[in-house]
Amino acid sequence: MTEISLHRPYPAQDVAAWDFDTEVAVVGFGASGACAAIEAADAGARVMLFERGSGSGGASALSGGEIYIGGGTDAQRAAGFEDNVEDLAAYLKMAGGPCADEAKCDLYARESLNHYDWLKAQGVPYRGNYLPGKHIEPVDDSTLIWSGSEAAAPFCDSARPAPRGHVIQHAGWGGGRPLVDLLEKRARALGVEVVTDARAVALVKEGERIVGLVVRIDNVNRFVRARRGVILCTGGFVMNEAMRRRYCPETLRLSSPIGDQDDGSGIELGIGAGGDAIHMDQFFTTCPWTMPEPQAYGVLVNQAGQRFINEDCYHGRVSRAAVDQLGDRVFLLLDNAHFSQPLELAGMNIAGTGETWEEVEAELEMTPGTLSATMAFYNAHAHEGRDPLFGKRAPILTPLDQGPFIALEMNFQNSYFSFFTLGGLRTSTDGEVLDRAGAAIPGLFAAGRSTSGLPAWGHGYSSGMSLADCTFFGRRAGRKAAAGA
Repeated sequence: MTEISLHRPYPAQDVAAWDFDTEVAVVGFGASGACAAIEAADAGARVMLFERGSGSGGASALSGGEIYIGGGTDAQRAAGFEDNVEDLAAYLKMAGGPCADEAKCDLYARESLNHYDWLKAQGVPYRGNYLPGKHIEPVDDSTLIWSGSEAAAPFCDSARPAPRGHVIQHAGWGGGRPLVDLLEKRARALGVEVVTDARAVALVKEGERIVGLVVRIDNVNRFVRARRGVILCTGGFVMNEAMRRRYCPETLRLSSPIGDQDDGSGIELGIGAGGDAIHMDQFFTTCPWTMPEPQAYGVLVNQAGQRFINEDCYHGRVSRAAVDQLGDRVFLLLDNAHFSQPLELAGMNIAGTGETWEEVEAELEMTPGTLSATMAFYNAHAHEGRDPLFGKRAPILTPLDQGPFIALEMNFQNSYFSFFTLGGLRTSTDGEVLDRAGAAIPGLFAAGRSTSGLPAWGHGYSSGMSLADCTFFGRRAGRKAAAGA
């Protein structure tokens, strides 16, 4: 009997009988799977959605429900911000860094407003107002926030800044759950058949084409015929330590993974079918309480007492740069005028205090003349309104010279550095899984964090990019699969 494995497709000729027969089979019921199912069903295909858990959710339901949208939305215009396709595309490409998929960036920028309208048409509500300042998530039901490094160097030098984080109307944090609930309601209304507690364990291949999959239900393997295509929407691999050790070992420095059942199974299925997995070393991380105001007024230094980032940029960019530093911790320096106690959840402890920066330096057991020199240089130029090393901007650029002074320790293992993976299957703009030669694997599609999409580079991530990628390219995959032979 042929082995059933994530790592190689099962031959269709060995299937004794099909337990399920559909046109499009979607694997995973987070935002990407829901949107793929909605579009495939809306295109007239019979759709079955298989979820290994007992209900919808995935990592999407653990998010803030924020989607990165720009180009001149109603909320942007009402708040007086000008945004256009060109600036949005430029920012997305900078945020993708060396990993950017320019075709995806350009397409999303062109279609961003239409995607916003589509989300509203599915029942996703937006209050439409702007919440000024730097925030992790709105604690009320506000819509528009600054959710990235748009106003910080070097991004603001190449793309006109505008806030683009659009958050579902929801009181308090955690808007991802109601977002997924609304998408689930829409998918079910379109006739999508949902099968829960069904774990995908293999794809099924006939010739060169993926024609189905094997799901394990009640510990029994069931064979699913998918006449038009299979769409993998299974998330990343943050919960798979073996895959992290192999592909993304830097994450082993951190201890707070964000995910539901993100074990990389969809990526493994895609690789086994001949797909190309790219940027597998990339990950997002943040200790989010570092850079909201007023902490952004502070200065971050490594264990050698040296700055390494402009602290006014997005907290995920700050945290990702912090993890690049030598040692197991960094320090956030503040003066009496700008200190506020972080939330206990952050795990940021007071490591040193003093009436001078030299005293703080001594308490941190740093080499004399290191941290104190860093702060003398920083303060001298901050008084002039400039940061020649990293380009921190006013009004957040300010001298830290009002003692007493304090150093907060951010320890990679003990502080709350949440993280998830960004690498995954290489896909076309239509969600087709591509092989190493760039050719589409017939019948196989993928979306969300099982792919490498818009949020491809940890140093450039902005809040809302994952849900933008999941929802938009999930839709593309659903439409393309529904049109399959």
